Order: sequence, then structure tokens, then C-alpha cells
Amino acid sequence: MSAPQINIKRLNSQDAGFKETLLSSLSLPMGDDEAIDLAVARILAQVQSQGDEALVALTKQFDRLDVANVSDLVLTRAELEQAYLDLSPEQKNALDIAAVRVRAYHEVQKVEAGCHSWEYVEADGTRLGQKVTALDRVGIYVPGGKAAYPSSVLMNAIPAKVAGVKEVIMVVPTPDGARNPLVLAAAWLAGVDQVFTIGGAQAVGALAYGTNTVPSVDKIVGPGNAYVAAAKRKVFGTVGIDMIAGPSEILILCDGTTNPDWIAMDLFSQAEHDELAQSILLCPDAQFIERVQESINRLLPEMPRKKVIETSLTNRALLIQVQDMSEACEIANAIAAEHLEICTLEPRKWAEQIRHAGAIFMGNYTSESLGDYCAGPNHVLPTARTARFSSPLGVYDFIKRSSMIEVSEAGAQTLGAVASTLAHGEGLQAHARAAEMRLKK
Repeated sequence: MSAPQINIKRLNSQDAGFKETLLSSLSLPMGDDEAIDLAVARILAQVQSQGDEALVALTKQFDRLDVANVSDLVLTRAELEQAYLDLSPEQKNALDIAAVRVRAYHEVQKVEAGCHSWEYVEADGTRLGQKVTALDRVGIYVPGGKAAYPSSVLMNAIPAKVAGVKEVIMVVPTPDGARNPLVLAAAWLAGVDQVFTIGGAQAVGALAYGTNTVPSVDKIVGPGNAYVAAAKRKVFGTVGIDMIAGPSEILILCDGTTNPDWIAMDLFSQAEHDELAQSILLCPDAQFIERVQESINRLLPEMPRKKVIETSLTNRALLIQVQDMSEACEIANAIAAEHLEICTLEPRKWAEQIRHAGAIFMGNYTSESLGDYCAGPNHVLPTARTARFSSPLGVYDFIKRSSMIEVSEAGAQTLGAVASTLAHGEGLQAHARAAEMRLKK
């Protein structure tokens, strides 16, 4: 019996209207956005006005958990530790290694990304600088609907702790009371302080506004479904957020020298997340694209999540033939993908031409899945072309900067005259007088 044929959209960069077709293929269907926004607005208003009572009712409605109080949805540090101790040796070892690598990467990032205070002294004794302080309390959202993500716990909580955040609050939905032991173990290993088994927009609302049981936070991070994304967008301003995460994406640049089965499986690795996930291949070799298509058709039937993969590939995947690898890099910059794999003989050569990508995976042995779990860099990445202007989650997301200014008497004479002139020019006389009063007559 022949393998099923998956109808994946083909494009050629030389076709008329290619750029327009590509951009339209990258956009998500608007569909239910308005209905989701209205539903989320109602949920947030309910949480803000009714607090714990709303959380109990909404958790019963959406997660089918019938509890009397929100305190019944709290997991203690002892319970998290027990989940870790109950893991198999193989699971425990994998989680340990991943946590060590993620922590090590972010420790280096803390130093190299300038996440520390500094100052300098001018000749007249004026001191200028920057004071860096960690956020007091952060909320992390961990998805728990279609799949469980212990890796997301590590990626969100560890950089917060490395930054020096005092308290990390985790929310995770547990539909029908199903608790994933790896998720709980990861929370213990990462140093999460409190866990609430609450999900959806109501969890975002609880973290933003606070209730009698759930403390309000300064910032909410972590991916979620469309309702979680809409809720994060609405509470922004009351709290900070990391980003609005859309469906997962992978873009592969390949020169045709890689095993086509590897490329097919890497495309699957994002497609299996979600029916709306997007997988794209850019390659100058038409015959290699055909070989990848053959690999897709042959390998798909053995995948446990083949229905999700097939829907994703059929509706949103692209196989694009380009003129050469230089053009592939130009197109990659326009796409600004969440995950960018460069599967070529000289990956660093082409990486130099990349300006926009959430994470860049170089070389045939650097599968995107290694970055998802244990390479070390963060897997919470900008999606939907936002890598043009935003960055992966990092230590810098959990700190804030205060400018430090200490002007000496001598410095006030020079700066005061400058400020006076500019303030008068703006018609702000009190500003000018405040500077002038410190000038020596």
C-alpha cells in the first residue's frame, strides 16, 4: 500500500507575485479573533470583580475541576519535590541536564547582556550611571491543554531566578485533574515558589489583578493558546508581558546536502505542535525538494500526532525553490521566523547574512528540538514576524533599569546653564528657574 500524498503548497521565488503570495501565506486566518476577545474580556472582568469566587467557577467550567476554594488548586513545594523524586532515573537525569544547561546559558547572558549596574565619574565629580534591579514577583504561564511542557517551566522560571526575581508564581491548567509529573518536577527544580492549577484567561487575570489567594505579579511570561494570548494583550499596562506568542514556526534553509529524512522530521517537529503551526523549506535544488516531499509522505504515517501534522502541513506549510542560498537568506529575513535552521555545508557563512530570526540553528546536527529542550538558549521566541523587532525571552526580561544621576556643584554650573537655555526655549520657566537657582551668582 502506497504512502498517503500530502498536498504541500509549492512556491518558486521567480514566479510573478511571489512576494505577495509569500506574505499572504504567512498571515494567520482572522477567524474567531473578535469572539475570543469578547470572551476574554468577560472572563477578565469576572476575575477582577469576583476574585477567588470567579476562579473556582471558571476552573469548574473550563477544566472540569469541582473545588470549594482556590486553596484547593495550590501545589506546595513539598508536592513539587515529591513529583521530582518519583521520576524515573532517565527522566530525572534528562531534566537535571536540561536545567543545568539552561541555567548556565542564562548566567552568562546576565553578564554579557549588561544586566548589571554601572556608573562613571566625570571630571567635575558628577556621577552618572544605571541601577539594575530584578522584578519582585513574576507569573509564568505553562500550557497544559493539548500537551504538557516541562521545558517551558525551565525556560521561563530559570532566567527569572538567575535575574534575581524574589518570587515566581506558576499557573498551569490541569484539565480533569490530570497533573503532569514532569511539569511539577521541573517547577521544583527551577525554584518556582508557588503553583496554582489554574489555566486560561482566568489565570492571566488572577496574576494581573490578584485575588485573596493568588498574588498579583509585576510581569506575566510564557506561551498559551489564543485565549491566553488575548488575555495577556488586555492586561498589558496593568502588568508587563513578555510577548504575544502565536503558533510555532520553523524555517529551514537547505543547500540540498542534508539527509531529506532529517529535513522532513524537522518540519514535522513544529507541525505537531498545532494545526496552525507553520513549517517552511527554502532550497535552490528542485530535486532535493522532491526528495523531502517523498520523505514527508513516507514518514508521516508512523507519527503518533500525524493528524495534527497533516493538517498543519496541508494548510500552512511551504516548499519554496529559490535561485541560490543568498536569495534564501534575503527571503528568510523577510519571514523573520521563530526557529531558523541553516542545514548547509557552510552554515556560519549564511548565518552572517541573517538579521531577523528568533533562534538560529546552524549545521546539520543542530535540530531545532535540541533548542526546545536542552541546548541552553531560551525557547520562548518571537513569532509571527516579530523577530524583526523583538528577542528571545532572557534574563533582561526580568530586570528593570533606573538611571542614576548625582551632579556635583561644579557640574551644576555647566549643566544648569544648558538646561536653563533649553527650558526657556520650551516655555517651561519653572524648569529653567530650578536650574538657575543652583548657579553661582
